[in-house]
Parts: sequence; structure tokens; C-alpha cells
Amino acid sequence: MRTTLTLDDDLAMALQEESRNTGQPFKTVLNRYLRRGMAVAPAPRAPVVVRTFDAGVREGIDVTKALDLVAEMDDEYLLAVTARLMAAAAQDDYS
Repeated sequence: MRTTLTLDDDLAMALQEESRNTGQPFKTVLNRYLRRGMAVAPAPRAPVVVRTFDAGVREGIDVTKALDLVAEMDDEYLLAVTARLMAAAAQDDYS
């Protein structure tokens, strides 16, 4: 297959030097290094350790339903804000 490939200058120079030193065509040297690189298995990764903490979730709230939890928290916040606004309005009415 014929394709166009853009190489970094230092890599192209190293491949050209390898081609001159071995007497092999540039494409042969390039293909050999590509095959070597693709044949290398990735290094094993260390396992990820995830620390967990008690979230202090109230009983009766199913944390597997995150949207329900957020809605519950939003409702409580809105009720608290509404109560404060109504109390402030009531104060203004009696002032």
C-alpha cells in the first residue's frame, strides 16, 4: 500500500541513517520498526485503588438513583429559600 506519512525530522534522519548502515531500503527499515512497535505488549498497569467514604446519606434514599437524590436535595433547598422569602415578605408587610 502506498501512503504519505509525515515524520519528525529526528526520526526521519535516524531511519535514513539506519537505511544507509544496513543497505536496506528506507521503507523496509520503516516497516521493520513499525512492526516491532506494534508487537510490543503494553506495560501492565498498576491497579487503581479507589478510597471510599461514608457519604452520610439519609435512610430511605436510594443512592443508585442519583437523579432522584439530586431532585430531593433541590426540593429541600427550594423549600428553604421559599420559606425565607415568605418570612421576609411577611416582615415587610408588618413593618
